[in-house]
Amino acid sequence: MSVSENIVRVRERIQAAATRSGRDPAIITLMAVSKTFPADSIRDAYQAGIRHFGENRVQEFAGKVGDLGDLGEARWHLIGHLQSNKATKASELFHAVDSVDSLKLAEKLNEAVNKTNKRLAVLFEINVGGEEAKSGVAPGSPELDHLLSAARHLEHVQVKGLMTIPPFFDNPEATRLYFRKLRALRDQIAARNLPGVEMATLSMGMSHDFEVAIEEGSTCVRVGTAIFGERSRKL
Repeated sequence: MSVSENIVRVRERIQAAATRSGRDPAIITLMAVSKTFPADSIRDAYQAGIRHFGENRVQEFAGKVGDLGDLGEARWHLIGHLQSNKATKASELFHAVDSVDSLKLAEKLNEAVNKTNKRLAVLFEINVGGEEAKSGVAPGSPELDHLLSAARHLEHVQVKGLMTIPPFFDNPEATRLYFRKLRALRDQIAARNLPGVEMATLSMGMSHDFEVAIEEGSTCVRVGTAIFGERSRKL
């Protein structure tokens, strides 16, 4: 099937999941995860109505963004782990960094964006599964408290919410507990009304489990394979 046909099917699944959980599908953002895919594939998705795109690597996206300059409504999100020494380049290329996992990185981004005369949207990445191989701040950790406390001083970044990548299970239903944990954490933080901290965005759910994520409150699902197909392993 074509990219546009895949997007239609994904949107139908989003609507069905939202309906099952009594939610408005219009408030759920479909982000196309375009990492490893060429500019032509991104253009196909844009023409089919996608406006939010997720990339994992600064260098990879830098190599194809020059061919996408005419996609004026596209919003580029960095969703992969970002090293603090690449913060300046990331701030130039992306509208949002959805994977902030340390105060050091948040401060580096704030400093970098200060030089670009814009504000950068960020999400705090939470490692809900406690997996050592994954990035993210542990729920209830001192690092998360430091991030939340420092947000009021990060004048050039906008904290929009939380993101997570839960442990992978063949059965998507097994991820429900982790999505529920992130939603509960988001609600706890939102209730504190912290200066500089918004909690409107809950980015969780990918191709194999986004329907469960929607049922548990996701406001943004990050879908790659179900839109673009399988990725090349060499990338």
